[in-house]
Amino acid sequence: MTLSPAPLPASARPDIRHDWTVAEIQAIHDLPLLDLVYRAAAMHRAHNDPADIQRASLLSIKTGGCPEDCAYCPQSAHHKGAGLARERLMPVDAVLREAAAAKAAGAHRFCMGAAWRQPKDGPEFDAVLAMVRGVRGLGMEACVTLGMLTASQAQRLAEAGLTSYNHNLDTGPDFYGDIISTRTYEDRLRTLENVREAGIGVCCGGIVGMGEGVTDRAAMLQVLANHAPHPESVPINALVAVEGTPLAERPAVDPLDLVRMCATARIVMPRARVRLSAGRRDLTREAQILCFLAGANSIFYGERLLTTANNETDADAELLRDIGVRVPDITLAAAE
Repeated sequence: MTLSPAPLPASARPDIRHDWTVAEIQAIHDLPLLDLVYRAAAMHRAHNDPADIQRASLLSIKTGGCPEDCAYCPQSAHHKGAGLARERLMPVDAVLREAAAAKAAGAHRFCMGAAWRQPKDGPEFDAVLAMVRGVRGLGMEACVTLGMLTASQAQRLAEAGLTSYNHNLDTGPDFYGDIISTRTYEDRLRTLENVREAGIGVCCGGIVGMGEGVTDRAAMLQVLANHAPHPESVPINALVAVEGTPLAERPAVDPLDLVRMCATARIVMPRARVRLSAGRRDLTREAQILCFLAGANSIFYGERLLTTANNETDADAELLRDIGVRVPDITLAAAE
């Protein structure tokens, strides 16, 4: 008996939908785990190459001092106890050196994050545009997360060649106010609309383990799955409880909760990149492989996320090779 399901025949593939209810999504999420993973794996193979796992590298280009009060984030100026020093925007050439190193190590996409509520037009935004152009010039996909965007800012990023814009919903609309008070859910949706109208890909997901219920998780996925088209990338994050933030004492997320979220996201958004993101460092190899089986097909690749540690690059490369994904030899790439 094998745990690898055969692809669904074409006649049995459900249409891609944009009319999900929260109850439908929660019912999928709550299926017996083996049934859920089987169904998600079949959906994944019907729409994607299971050996195609995108590797995205993430760099904080401007760290700390954010005026938002997101309860999970050590970059918030509201959470003095997190002890994160405020830093200025990195120079363009320094960012592009990091991007080139990430490409040499096997990354497909380079993601840049700035701790802003919303970028201001001027020299710093112009520098970000130069970073985007430089990353695309290296032959990589470029993604940024800068907070809220106006329609004109989104258009300028599109003209610079931006591949994707990350702007997570974090959680479902009913629980959102328990986590953030300085920015509304509608603010987030408006930025996503500006990004989509500019022709930029959407990267949008959320965080589990903040004290939300399963219904809140399903509600977040419902908002995403009912967008037409679906987001191109859907990051699934486990809370990394950072000392000095309001969520510092939250218990660790059960790895099977991440498996369930990856599987459910795959079923309701069959062609999206489901990215196994923050919190992956605490997963065993076996738990990560189960997430891949359940439809995750993207990871952050590199030893640091914006402010927290990530899996070591060589360990990730070994894991991917062990499951049949080709990655460049990091030692040889660095030598070249």
